[in-house]
Amino acid sequence: MKRKRVIIGGIALVAIVVVAGGMLRGRRDKGVEVRLEEVARRDLVSTVTASGKIQPQTKVDVSSDITGRIIELRVREGDVVQKGDLLLRIDPSTFEASVARAEAGLASAQASAVQSEANRTQAERAAQRARELRAQNPNLVSDEALEQAETQFEVAKAVAVSAERQVDQARAFLQEARDQLAKTVLRAPMAGQVTRVAVEEGEVAVPGTFSRETGLLMTVSDLSVIQVSVQVDETDVVRLHLGDSTEITIDAFPDTTFTGRVTEISQSSSRLVAAASTDRAVDYDVEITLDNPPPDVRPDLSATAKIVTATRDSTLSIPIIALTVRENTPISSETAPADTSKGEKETEGVFVVQGGLAQFRPVKVGIAGEEHFEVLEGLTVGDSIVAGPYQAIRDLKDSTRVRPMAAEGAAPRRTS
Repeated sequence: MKRKRVIIGGIALVAIVVVAGGMLRGRRDKGVEVRLEEVARRDLVSTVTASGKIQPQTKVDVSSDITGRIIELRVREGDVVQKGDLLLRIDPSTFEASVARAEAGLASAQASAVQSEANRTQAERAAQRARELRAQNPNLVSDEALEQAETQFEVAKAVAVSAERQVDQARAFLQEARDQLAKTVLRAPMAGQVTRVAVEEGEVAVPGTFSRETGLLMTVSDLSVIQVSVQVDETDVVRLHLGDSTEITIDAFPDTTFTGRVTEISQSSSRLVAAASTDRAVDYDVEITLDNPPPDVRPDLSATAKIVTATRDSTLSIPIIALTVRENTPISSETAPADTSKGEKETEGVFVVQGGLAQFRPVKVGIAGEEHFEVLEGLTVGDSIVAGPYQAIRDLKDSTRVRPMAAEGAAPRRTS
């Protein structure tokens, strides 16, 4: 009896193992649940997005070349000015005194020059008479007297020349003093709008010798041509070209999209990277000129530019998420592009599904749109590929059995 129970128990255990194994094998045979998608043709637009600030194409920072107290400020921020309009005045009293001193110095130098010229003329005549008397009768003028007269003439001539140089110097001092006095009046360097006033009446204007901001008084901007200055990452700047079309959104105008074109791409990085941080990415300045800027736009408004770098019409494409990389292995498939790896350790490709099995196939891609890659080699229209989810694509291996993911919103299947 005991033996019979052992046999029955063994049979039951074997049955349980067989059933469990069958269930596990059935589950494995169903495969990994993935999202499938057919390779198709689409219109693609490749873009580079960057953020920056609105700025006028032309602006002039007005600063002072002299030190003095501002006694009159004629403009405020937002004022429209024409070239030559008065902007501000600096106290001229010190510089007027300098002009007066220079004028007096010039008058004194000119008087000295007149006197020196008279002395030169007199010395010249004395030397001439001495030479003539010497020629008539050597006993009338000794050699020493003749030499002394000629020496006095040479000295007088040198003094006259020096006096003329003194006049030139005094005249230069006067011109310098007048120039300094003229700098007490600052006028608009161009027509435009005053977009910044950094000083108040009564403050002291100082030259910005060591810092541009220190000496800044105001900024006059030409708002007829507006640009967006953005910084583009080094990995993207090589894709940009002068004339690329751009869509611009300005935070201050959230419901409007503006158009423009790339008009300048810097040839050097916009910031210096320290030797200790050379592994950090660097940015490049890119200028975009707006086609039709809003009339009430202001400098320094935040903006975002989407620069179109390439377009493709009805091109073979795959979802970006479908592209993955695998370590290189010899490829014998006739559909694989020739020399895909080019000696690299990894190959880009997708998992193509045939007969419920996923096989990795190398592909060559072109431009990237917002959600799809252009396919240049390796696939044809209608190929079924694994398009998600990300973790499933990452973990897939060749010849893995896969099954389509249930559509969202579909009722779950009942199991008995």
